[in-house]
Amino acid sequence: MARRDDFDRSVPLPPGLTVMAIEKAVDYVEREAAEFVEVYLEQANVFSALVGIFAARALDANSVCEKHRHTDLAQTRFPDLKRRGSGNNPPPEHCLECKASKRPWAVQSHYDHPGWYIIWRYLVDPTCSLEPGRPVIIWRVDVAFFERSDWKYEGSRAGAGGGGRTHTFGISNPAAKLRGKAVYARSDVAVVRSKAVPRNGV
Repeated sequence: MARRDDFDRSVPLPPGLTVMAIEKAVDYVEREAAEFVEVYLEQANVFSALVGIFAARALDANSVCEKHRHTDLAQTRFPDLKRRGSGNNPPPEHCLECKASKRPWAVQSHYDHPGWYIIWRYLVDPTCSLEPGRPVIIWRVDVAFFERSDWKYEGSRAGAGGGGRTHTFGISNPAAKLRGKAVYARSDVAVVRSKAVPRNGV
């Protein structure tokens, strides 16, 4: 579960979003994602999508952020969440996109929209060495506002001769841009060779 001492309340957040709402979301995501560890073992990118979905659901229930009430639009358009009362076409300052990743710094998206982004960094710990009964741990939550100029295009390698992932956009120099943006970072997790691991196992 979320460790209150590991929150940094000095990190800027989208208008109206609170640390308490993020804390509740961390607990919810860890609890719900625990049922899908087998999905992670089969296809990690699908599991990341599930983590993002659970996070958006939790913030919709516990914060001033809300999902689009039209189901079809909610599944196909930016942003995942908007500030309540901001209208059907909210300005970037009232947009919040949820991302999830097992990687410590990367931020990827199918679009290069400006707005607030919240990235849920997770690790899967089948042995529950960090917490009993918690095989999925949210170990860091980054919150940052990105301009369109922060994104760089990453083309697809798919073609007639073979497969490849679809095109995406990535944040240029993400480690630098996310410095000081971690509203939550567990002190018992370390990054070793670009992988998050329990600090007591280093």
